Amino acid sequence: MAKTKKTKPVTSDRFNIMMVGQGGRLQYEALIAVASLRHTNPDFKGRVIIAEPQKNHRWDSNPAINNAEVRAALEALGAEIVPFENEVFGCGYPYGNKIEGLKALPEGEPFLFLDTDTLITGDLSRVPFDFARPTASMKRENTWPSQELYGPTYSQIWSSLYDKFGLDFDSSQDKSQPEEYWRRYLYFNAGFFYYQCPKKFGDRFLEYARAIRDEPPEELVCQEMRPWLDQVALPLVIHSLGGGRVPEVSDLMDHDVTCHYRVLPLLYARERDAVVEILEEVCAPNKLKKVLKQYEPIRRMIYQNKGEKARAMFDRENLPRREQALRNQLKRAKLWLR
Repeated sequence: MAKTKKTKPVTSDRFNIMMVGQGGRLQYEALIAVASLRHTNPDFKGRVIIAEPQKNHRWDSNPAINNAEVRAALEALGAEIVPFENEVFGCGYPYGNKIEGLKALPEGEPFLFLDTDTLITGDLSRVPFDFARPTASMKRENTWPSQELYGPTYSQIWSSLYDKFGLDFDSSQDKSQPEEYWRRYLYFNAGFFYYQCPKKFGDRFLEYARAIRDEPPEELVCQEMRPWLDQVALPLVIHSLGGGRVPEVSDLMDHDVTCHYRVLPLLYARERDAVVEILEEVCAPNKLKKVLKQYEPIRRMIYQNKGEKARAMFDRENLPRREQALRNQLKRAKLWLR
């Protein structure tokens, strides 16, 4: 096999952060995320861009931020709300906003994408980003592909995708893991990812995701692609751009510097005390409180102390191994608010 050409590290103390801003839950999450950034990284030098999908033929209803007070609060925190057109996915696959929204970012400038359900809990300058060597979150479970009784195998499924795009499957594998064990294969959570150019990354992401959706390999015939399409395409994109597993980044992003909490009940149930303290501190100022409490799950979990009740249900030193078990217990207690 030919030697892999080493790329020169592309580091920067100035990069842009992108999130997707939509009406409903995501707009309130974005506000909390930006407030946490300003709280923990007051000297952050980059732009904070909220990519806002616009109403077009792909949407049944207007997906844009629909609360003027949220919009004003985001802008008061220095976030820029930049519109974009979702031309391929729309309401049929709203996760596609993180793919098509990359066009809202300035070409050629390093970027970090974050899901809105992310709390920034530490100093981003500690993270050794190499923007020429992309990676994404390793905080994931074996959600895709599903294992069929009579095949195809994990290797056959993943190799069919690498073959489709002319990529080297062998070099993507973690050979410290056994064959047909899901951790052997490159798979990420799309809660964060980054690269040196949003246009190059976004064009590749869109190309791969659309091709997998429209013309999947036959090995994928029994596989569910919603909501997993972005996470199926993402490792292929990262591998094609010279990236892969970067534990020195993912260990910090997945544990210390950010917290991808998914929904507030899960944050209260399983995250460390420092995360809860930061959440409640950034949401305490009256100017944010009066905006955030308009959303019932936030009002009840944070301001009416339902979060404390959820937290008291679990021992953080002995949590269930799978997230679904946490969800089920919270639902039984009528604390699954989102």
